[in-house]
Amino acid sequence: MSASTAAQAMAAAASRLRAAGVPDPARDARLLLAHAASVDAARVTLIAPEEIAPEIAERFENLVALRAVRVPVSQLVGARAFYGRDFKITRDVLDPRPETETLVELALSEPFDRVLDLGVGSGAILVTLLAERPDARGLGVDISESACLQASANAVLHGVAARAQILLSDWFEAVEGRFDLIAANPPYLAAEEMQDVAPELSLHEPQIALTDGGDGLSAYREIADVAPRYLTPNGRVLVEIGWQQGTAVCDIFTQAGWGGVTLAEDLDGRPRVVCADKPA
Repeated sequence: MSASTAAQAMAAAASRLRAAGVPDPARDARLLLAHAASVDAARVTLIAPEEIAPEIAERFENLVALRAVRVPVSQLVGARAFYGRDFKITRDVLDPRPETETLVELALSEPFDRVLDLGVGSGAILVTLLAERPDARGLGVDISESACLQASANAVLHGVAARAQILLSDWFEAVEGRFDLIAANPPYLAAEEMQDVAPELSLHEPQIALTDGGDGLSAYREIADVAPRYLTPNGRVLVEIGWQQGTAVCDIFTQAGWGGVTLAEDLDGRPRVVCADKPA
C-alpha cells in the first residue's frame, strides 16, 4: 500500500474492500489498521494524519488482503466484542453476533443458579451469563474439541473458569444433573440456505455450527424432547432461532408439551429467541 499517512492507507483499504463486496469497508479498514498499529480502534483518528511506519503498513496490507477474500475481521484480530467483553475467536468457533445478546438479556431477566449452554462454541453465552451472575455456576458442552478449548480459554480470560465446566459432548450425551436454565444457539440454517450465506460464513466459519445438514430444525426437536430431564421444576429453555423459524420452533416446543412458549425479537425487530417453561 503506497499511502503515506494512516488516513490515506485506510481510504485505500476501504476502497479495496468495497470492491471486494465487504459490507462495511470503512469500519473494517479502521479496525484492521488499529490492530496492525496495536492501538485502540477509538484512537485511530488520532494517528490518521501521521505517516504510517513500514512495518505497520506491511501488517495492514496483509490483513486487508485477507479481509478482501472475506476472512472475518474477528478471526484476523483474534477477538470479537460481545455484551461488553472481548472474546478470543478462531475459525474453529462461530463468531458471536449482536443478535445473540437478545438471548443473554432474556436469560438475565430471571434468576438462575445453574445454567447449561448447549453448543458452547466460543463460550460467549455461558461466560457472559456467569460473569453477570457471580453466584451462578454453569456447564458448557460442544461436539467440537477445538470449541471446548476456546470456551475454556475465554472462561479463564473473564475470570469465571472456577464456576464453568466445559465438556466434549454430543448435545446431552455427557450432561448430568439439573439446571435452572438451558440456553442454546444451535445450527439453524437449512442445508439449502447454505448456498446463499455470506462468504464469511460459508468459507471461514465451522459448518457444524451453522447447519444441521437438513431442515435446520433438528436441534430444536432434540432439545424439546430431551431437555425436560435436565431442568429443575421451574427451569426454562432459551434457544436462538433463524428469523424465519419462529412459528416452526414454537410449534415444536408446544407439541412437546412445554408451557409458556413465547417468541422474543432482537433489536432489529426480527424473531430471534424462543422461550419455553418446563413441561408440567
